Amino acid sequence: MLQEGHKDHQGHQPPEPLPVHPAIIQKASNSHSGPDMSVIVGEGRFIVQRVTRSITYYYTSRTPGGDTPAPSPPTISPTSSHLDAPFPSPSYSLSTPLLPDLPSHHDVSSVLTHSTLDVPTLSPSSPSSSPRPLLLLFPWLGARLGAMAKYRDLYLERGLDILSVESTVWHFLWPRWGLEYGAEVLEVLGDPRFKGRPLLVHTFSIGGYTFTQLLSQMVREPHKYPGLAQRVVGHVYDSMVVGSLEHMAKGLGLTLFPHIEPLVRYTALLYFWLLKSQTVYYYDKSIQVFYNSPVTAPALFFFCENDALCDPVAMEAVLDFWRKRGVAVETRKWKESVHAAHLRCHPEEYLSTLETFFHSLNIAPLRAKM
Repeated sequence: MLQEGHKDHQGHQPPEPLPVHPAIIQKASNSHSGPDMSVIVGEGRFIVQRVTRSITYYYTSRTPGGDTPAPSPPTISPTSSHLDAPFPSPSYSLSTPLLPDLPSHHDVSSVLTHSTLDVPTLSPSSPSSSPRPLLLLFPWLGARLGAMAKYRDLYLERGLDILSVESTVWHFLWPRWGLEYGAEVLEVLGDPRFKGRPLLVHTFSIGGYTFTQLLSQMVREPHKYPGLAQRVVGHVYDSMVVGSLEHMAKGLGLTLFPHIEPLVRYTALLYFWLLKSQTVYYYDKSIQVFYNSPVTAPALFFFCENDALCDPVAMEAVLDFWRKRGVAVETRKWKESVHAAHLRCHPEEYLSTLETFFHSLNIAPLRAKM
C-alpha cells in the first residue's frame, strides 16, 4: 500500500498539468478552481476540472441545473457510452495506447469551454432523475497521465464521471498526513456536485492505502459521514501492497529509486523502527480497518503470484476473511504479471473480468442513462 511524492508545507503534492492536448485555444475563468477543459475522448466529450491540488474531476457535459447530457457536437455519438457494451478488446482504438508510460495525447482533441455552461448542478433527491454514478479513481504512486488515461477512457466512455485522487509518498511515510488527506477527500465528496451519488471505487497499489485512509476517517467519525459506506456499490483493487513491512519498504524502493532499491528498503525499515509509534502503529490500525471495512459492496481483486510488493498468502487471507463476513469477492490472479500493469500484460482477461464484474453490479441508474 504505497507511493511517491514531493510535498509542499502541508505535505501535499503540487498540482500537475491537466491531461489535455497542447493545442489549447483559449482559457476560460472558473469560479470553482481554475479553468475547465473540454476533452474529446474516443467519441465523447468530457470536461476536466481541477478540484484541489491533487484531485481532478472528469465529467460529461450537461445542461445547467440538471443531470441530463447537454446537446452533443456533431462529432459525438450519442451511443458511445454504455455499460452493457463490452469492454474494448486490445484492438479497440482508445484515445491512449496500452503501454502505460507513453504519452496519451496524440489523438485527443481538446478545446476549452466556459465552465458556467458545463458544471453540473446535481439533484440527488429529484424524483425525475437518478444521481449519476461517480467513480473514485486512486492511481498508483507516480502514475503518468498517459498510463491512467486508458483506465479513465474505459469509464468515461461508459457514462461514469471520475474523481481522480492522487497520492504522494508522504501520505504513506507520515500516516497522519494520509489521514488528513483522507478527510480532505471526504470533504470533497460532500460537495453538492458529488453528494448523494452512487460510488464506484478503483484503486491501484498505494491508491488502496489512500482509500483505506478514507475508511479510517469514516470509522473514526461515523456521524460526519452517515450513509457514505452504503453509497459504494462496488470496489476494485488492482495490485494492493499486502504483507509485511518488508513488502512496504521494498515497494518504496522499487517505486521511487529502483536502481538503489536495497538501500531505500533498508533505510525505510530503519525509519519504521525509529518512528514506530508514528508509522507502524498507524499501519496496523489501517490494516484492521481494511479487514473490517465499513464498505461491504461486491469487490474485485487483481493480483499475481510473482509481485514482490504483495504476499499472495496474505492476500488470500484477506479475501477469505471478507468472504466470511459475507462480502461478495471476485478475483483474477495470474502466476506471472507486473505490479499495476495487469491491463498491459493480460488485456483480454483484465477487460473481460472488469466487464463481468460491473455487469453483476446491476447499476440501474447508470444503465438507464446510457
